[in-house]
Amino acid sequence: MKPSEMRSLLESEGIRLSRRLGQHFMHDAHQLDRMVAVAELQEGMRVLEIGPGLGPLTERLLRAGARVLALEKDVRLARLLEERLGGDPRLEVRVVDALDFLREEKPDLGEWRVVSNLPYSVASPLLVELAGLERPPVRLVVTVQAEVADRIVADAGEPAYGLLTLLIRQTYEPGQRFRIPATCFYPVPKVESACVLLERRPGVPAELRPVFLKLVRRAFSQRRKQMFKLLRADWPEAKLREAFERVGLSREVRGEAVSMEQYVALARVLET
Repeated sequence: MKPSEMRSLLESEGIRLSRRLGQHFMHDAHQLDRMVAVAELQEGMRVLEIGPGLGPLTERLLRAGARVLALEKDVRLARLLEERLGGDPRLEVRVVDALDFLREEKPDLGEWRVVSNLPYSVASPLLVELAGLERPPVRLVVTVQAEVADRIVADAGEPAYGLLTLLIRQTYEPGQRFRIPATCFYPVPKVESACVLLERRPGVPAELRPVFLKLVRRAFSQRRKQMFKLLRADWPEAKLREAFERVGLSREVRGEAVSMEQYVALARVLET
């Protein structure tokens, strides 16, 4: 679907897109095809698409043989999608806020894949919710703001490394990533985008997750402050000294310099 076709369709329905909601629709056929290729879909696979908009990606997912659940918050866009593609029995369109869906229904997505151009305004919380599910999707292929992609793939000590990195990588390992120019979207956003592959490879054992989450949230509650001092709000100082010594961390270290593996090791000591 070309930008001119998108514009005409939206104008004919009297629909004005909201930048506040991050409504920018990818129209570039090459980039859409790349996303579907990275997803490695087979006939009958279940796919969750968040924010399908006018459905250019949805069409390709169906063409690849997927069974698609499309979550669209905007009732006007959901109706258009139903009119365009609703005749395919493999497509289910639900008018729902995707964050509410994940938080309230806590769906079992253990056999699912997520392939989506995520709305910029809620991409980060959506990814955190997906990573925190008891049975999260096996693979995510998502387009997000380039800055968010940088935070997902960052390593300890890099400027983009932070709480978001750890909350997502407690469940997912980043794979390939490619930039998508702003001109591939309608309307053209003011930011660059990137598509990121995330494969389910849990980095935190289930029994450690509660203490791990408590640990990393406290460690990043005040950036650039010594982590040891921040953690004293939740653990006795003697326990912290023991944990830092066993993991080989200085008490002057800041949270952004501690690796995922070191956080897991700390959580293991603090959990006992």
